[in-house]
Amino acid sequence: MKSIYIAIVLVFFFGLNTFSYSQSVAKNYRMLFKFNTLKQEDNSRVLEVSFIARNKKDRKDKVPVYNADINFYNTLNDEQVLLGTVKTNNEGIAKIVLPSDQNYLIDEEGFINFLADFEGTDALKRKDSDLVVKDLFLELNLEEIDSVKTVLVNAFVLDSLKIKQPIEEADIVFSVGGMISRMPIEDGSIEDGTYEFEFPEGIKGNKEGHIDVYAFIEDHDEYGNVLAKQTKPWGTKLEIQDSNLNNKLWTDFAPIWMYILLSILLIGVWANFVYTIFNLFKIRKECKQLDT
Repeated sequence: MKSIYIAIVLVFFFGLNTFSYSQSVAKNYRMLFKFNTLKQEDNSRVLEVSFIARNKKDRKDKVPVYNADINFYNTLNDEQVLLGTVKTNNEGIAKIVLPSDQNYLIDEEGFINFLADFEGTDALKRKDSDLVVKDLFLELNLEEIDSVKTVLVNAFVLDSLKIKQPIEEADIVFSVGGMISRMPIEDGSIEDGTYEFEFPEGIKGNKEGHIDVYAFIEDHDEYGNVLAKQTKPWGTKLEIQDSNLNNKLWTDFAPIWMYILLSILLIGVWANFVYTIFNLFKIRKECKQLDT
């Protein structure tokens, strides 16, 4: 109930700003403002802020800050470009997706500077966080080399002349798509911009045998989070049972045991009716004898 109460206060606070006691409520909570970025498989980039209020005494008591305006900027020295403004949702998340052809302000070392800013209100102080990343490109290729299924990845950045420059080193994880989450199949370290390994056999795909293969660089100091994806029919085909024979809710003929069980139940019901009627006539006959 306490968390629900605080959540309602924060919702109305940001929406209407009418609660005089919202300042005292906010003082009991520490505002966690986390800024993250992910470069997706289509080379678009996600900027995401998580804005959560955590109780200072009870760390398990966490409340999303809802309906807060988050401004996303690309900055360079004194120059500042607004990329967009997004309100936090009911989970305290504000997210913006930048297209693959987005033009960025880039410093002399090739870094892109991002800034996420919450301007603050009467009750909550201003919050901001910045990220500095290089625009890393991951090229994931799935090829059969000498009849061997091989996974190859090339990792590079573009210099000022748009020439590819292979990165020196970065840890990378490879995985395949699953029903709930991705299943890791290989991890290693990119050296001189490349990494290569043999794709394992026996991994299940869909009914055509297609399987999604992912390459992921996570929380790198220079590149942040970068994801690449390719689909290839390298999995074993998913066997689907004939729906005409199995897992049906209705068929023309039921199993024999159902007929037997139903017959026993019906016989029992009718036997009970007959027994009841017989006893009613017997009681009536005895009543007449008593009257006589």
